[in-house]
Amino acid sequence: MNVLLSVGLILIMGMFFGELFKKLGLPSLIGMLLCGILLGPSVFNCLDTSILNISADIRKIALIIILTRAGLNLSIEDLRKVGRSAFLMCFVPACFEILGMVIAAPLFLGMNLLDSLILGSVIAAVSPAVVVPKMLKLMEEGAGTKKGIPQLIMAGASVDDVFVIALFTSFTSLASESAFSWNHLVNVPISIISGILGGILVGILIAWIFKKWELNRMMKIIMVLGCSLLMVSLEDKSGLPFASLIGVMSMGAALQRKSEVNATLLSKDYSKMWIAGEIFLFVLVGAEIDLQYALTLGFAPIFLILAVLLFRMAGVFICLLKTNLNMKERLFCMIAYCPKATVQAAIGSVPLAMGLTCGQSVLTVAVLSILITAPLGAFAIDKTYQKLL
Repeated sequence: MNVLLSVGLILIMGMFFGELFKKLGLPSLIGMLLCGILLGPSVFNCLDTSILNISADIRKIALIIILTRAGLNLSIEDLRKVGRSAFLMCFVPACFEILGMVIAAPLFLGMNLLDSLILGSVIAAVSPAVVVPKMLKLMEEGAGTKKGIPQLIMAGASVDDVFVIALFTSFTSLASESAFSWNHLVNVPISIISGILGGILVGILIAWIFKKWELNRMMKIIMVLGCSLLMVSLEDKSGLPFASLIGVMSMGAALQRKSEVNATLLSKDYSKMWIAGEIFLFVLVGAEIDLQYALTLGFAPIFLILAVLLFRMAGVFICLLKTNLNMKERLFCMIAYCPKATVQAAIGSVPLAMGLTCGQSVLTVAVLSILITAPLGAFAIDKTYQKLL
């Protein structure tokens, strides 16, 4: 199978299925995901193996694009309005959901503790691909902005992803080494802090370069994207405790603070880049799914996903205690913090690629969580925000 033919099929068919599902009132990413299943080895086997071999890297680039866009739209002043609750939303709901997975996964799927932690760290991330565009729409309409609700959810969702990915890296390292090391747990906060500081420094440096040099718009995009890729490569190659994805988002936030005009322009450009990035991300993860194995699990993964969502919503409720939000606004935050998509698509197949025994189960539950929560979450946000905010 020709590589160029595979790329063409991914782009054209992914776009077609996405638009089709959008016309049906469903998130376009669901259509892209189903397109990937059809094009993948489980059905028509239309994609070249070389594309599938590098799909993890392609999906990571797509994740970088959406996190950079989130950072470029993240205002530090807006975060100060929500303060403590924004900080708690970054990790408390995810921890609650992982706890729920540790309790429920052994019952529904017969998983051991470590496999449950790995699955929980994949499922626990909220989706920037669904949440960020929805919150940006609310900010444009002024819905909930007086109390900083869209900013709270967007900021929490972005950092929540990086926190969960850091945990996922730690748990998969434990599984691959078959030995417990406290260093993996200690490195989680270290990697998050170093990622934030490193991203801020890079963002300030980029803002300084933009001020000193006359760069056209395309060169600025190349500069930001290149720095993002270098940060991710630093984490992958050096083995240092450095959360590069939170660095990417922090870089965008620092650039927004130091050079708001450039950040606004870059955000529009990244929105256009995300059109292609989204197609590659969800089509390629759909191509990884093994339908025969998924059918053998029956309804157990569905019940599991719904069960752990209750834990996540409880975590969100706790984060919002002692805030000035009323019950309707808290309920909206609980709903808006449920959609899954981006991180599940980006890392759901990693355990399988590592050869872990839980790999196929993790991928299957990850894809199902997207199919269930992305359309329901997007629909619920659109239908409730005018009544609840």
